[in-house]
Amino acid sequence: MWSVIKSVLAALIGVQNDRQRREDFSAKHPAAFIITFIIITLLFVLALWAVASYMAG
Repeated sequence: MWSVIKSVLAALIGVQNDRQRREDFSAKHPAAFIITFIIITLLFVLALWAVASYMAG
């Protein structure tokens, strides 16, 4: 699971190399990447919302 999280985070910030991307999608099921992406994105949006709410008062 850690490798999926690491791969999704690298892809989100644009630093994943082509070799790693090919390796990930040939060895693992795509649903794991999709679910992990959705969870990480939701956590990021919630963190931004929390910081904005805190700063707004």
